[in-house]
Amino acid sequence: MAALSQLRAFGQLVKFSHTIFGLPFALASTALAHRFAIASGGVGLDALRVVWIVLAFAGARSAAMGFNRIVDRRFDAANPRTADRELPRGVISLRAAWTLTIVSAAVFCGASALLGPLPAALAPACLVVLLGYSLFKRFSWSSHLVLGLALALAPGGAWIAVTGSFAGASVPLALMLAVATWVAGFDVLYALQDEGFDRANGLHSIPARFGTTGAIVISAGLHVVTLAALVAVHRLADLGWIHGVGLAAIAAVLVVEHAIVRPGDLSKLGRAFFDLNGWVSLGYLAATLLDLTLA
Repeated sequence: MAALSQLRAFGQLVKFSHTIFGLPFALASTALAHRFAIASGGVGLDALRVVWIVLAFAGARSAAMGFNRIVDRRFDAANPRTADRELPRGVISLRAAWTLTIVSAAVFCGASALLGPLPAALAPACLVVLLGYSLFKRFSWSSHLVLGLALALAPGGAWIAVTGSFAGASVPLALMLAVATWVAGFDVLYALQDEGFDRANGLHSIPARFGTTGAIVISAGLHVVTLAALVAVHRLADLGWIHGVGLAAIAAVLVVEHAIVRPGDLSKLGRAFFDLNGWVSLGYLAATLLDLTLA
């Protein structure tokens, strides 16, 4: 039971449940890349390659989250919203958190190497972005955009892992832009909870810089770009009506998300952050796979 409890604590430390945000887009890119590779005379996917892609994603994300918790532990302890996280409470030791982070980074690099020479060569640069995000809030309100870039690396990396090259780059680049702006947009909304704390402690964020109303407007603008980028993917990848219906559903979900988060009423922020955005990512994966299979 103690081992299970510790494992659960590590899962909470890296917010394993939030994998639902990034992994579906990486898998959608994997499926699109497979179709592109086959159409270009390549070999496409096999089951083992999918395993390495998922393992690389899990390793990269766990390393990024572990590092974030380590470098932010002083701020987390001082913030009433985050004071009960695992490091401030001592549920997980600093040494254990570092071990998890280093092992996760090694898993990411190892899986990348198994995916081919190009993923292996790009892995260290990806780690710089993934780990560097955690430091941006100390000097720039653009940290939300850097987080978006970090998660956007996943569909780009998945494409390269399948094709072994930058061929057909317009499709993954459009998908990366969609993921980057989507993540940045909902992270701006999530950061509304800490607007006052960030200002008081010299931390930089869009809410702290532009206020609640300005942050909500910027978030909405980012999500307009998200939808435009997904439409670009639809056209560039020559996808069908099922994918189009999926995009319409995603647009509706994002409209609801912004309708329930208003200045002066952040009571539904948790639902907007987790529930609705989880449906966005899962819905996009389902729409893409169904379109590639049936349309």
